[in-house]
Amino acid sequence: MSDIVKAFVGAKIHDGQSLHDGHALLLRSDDSLSVVPRASLPDACPTQYLQGGTISPGFVDLQVNGGGGVMFNDDQSVATLRKIADAHLGTGTAAILPTLITDTPERTTSAIDAVAEAIAQKVKGVVGIHLEGPHLSIARKGAHDPQLIRPMTDDDLVVLLKAADHIPNVVVTVAPENTTFAQIKTMADAGIVVSLGHTDADFETCMQAFAVGARCVTHLFNAMSQIGSRAPGLVGAALARDDIYAGLIADSIHVHPSAIRVALAARQKSDRIFLVTDAMATAGSQIDRFVLNGRDVFRADHRLTLSDGTLAGADLAMPRAIKVMTTQAGDTIARAICRATTMPTELLREPGSLGRFDRGLESVVYFDETLTQATPLAKYLSGVDEDTLRRRW
Repeated sequence: MSDIVKAFVGAKIHDGQSLHDGHALLLRSDDSLSVVPRASLPDACPTQYLQGGTISPGFVDLQVNGGGGVMFNDDQSVATLRKIADAHLGTGTAAILPTLITDTPERTTSAIDAVAEAIAQKVKGVVGIHLEGPHLSIARKGAHDPQLIRPMTDDDLVVLLKAADHIPNVVVTVAPENTTFAQIKTMADAGIVVSLGHTDADFETCMQAFAVGARCVTHLFNAMSQIGSRAPGLVGAALARDDIYAGLIADSIHVHPSAIRVALAARQKSDRIFLVTDAMATAGSQIDRFVLNGRDVFRADHRLTLSDGTLAGADLAMPRAIKVMTTQAGDTIARAICRATTMPTELLREPGSLGRFDRGLESVVYFDETLTQATPLAKYLSGVDEDTLRRRW
């Protein structure tokens, strides 16, 4: 067995499935990681003491529009993807699906090419692409530019199928109003994750879309037909099927915590409501405004809006989403972390080791007891007053 390089103690440890207390995370010389009872540590084991908080696998975010002051829609390049991924890594997110919001066919193709090249270059954190539009419903457009929304054509479908041949994980958000059931089935059969969103489709239509291959719902409750006594809409359809995944923006702005409680209660038998940030250029940045499709977006009090007040993405990092889930929506810390780690990976075609401990500390994060900030655990390998912490623990 390889020698122990460091044992991290003093924090709870979430392995992507369960939360462990009174345990240590071991890093060995071969970069392997394991969770063991603290009492089993050998004498004179090299130890790093942490002041409470939680260690977990890096978060996995399937809806990231920007970060570090830039938007993917503005520049579809490897350099932009690297900047966005680095910004999210600084908040604890180890893997993202860069997301292109409704745009032109040319920019869609450029986005696909950029992600394929970023993956070929092994840009850390980029594991696929999410195309949110342009085949959506104008009635539920949200901040998407209505002039760019359009029906899916045969040429569009060919582009998406080629993307699935070159990119391991492809998510496409569509509305049944502008996408046929045959197109949904063809995409699903090709390994594309088809997600319903920005749609005013009724319950029956959404259920039929699920039946032919749609597997997910984009930002549950937002920009979709709502649940009513005689018209359950997409919200009702999503909550009626335990096998359907649903992304959730848990910032207490996009969705009221009480509505989140209702969703969790309706899906008690399912572990498929996962967290997304829907983050924009503001993530990991101090900017207070940016431009989306030629329109100004303003940042104030964790809210991003167009000039008319329409929400335009979220000013959110995954630690705050976890905090909202645990302090306002009644979720446990163990389940909330799963929603940011293993649950989203289950939706992917090629999840690899995402959402769990694999090798090395690059994709392991540590966040304090306030759940306000998460950083790569590797930063805690030095500079800690171990004598002081040893007395505490």
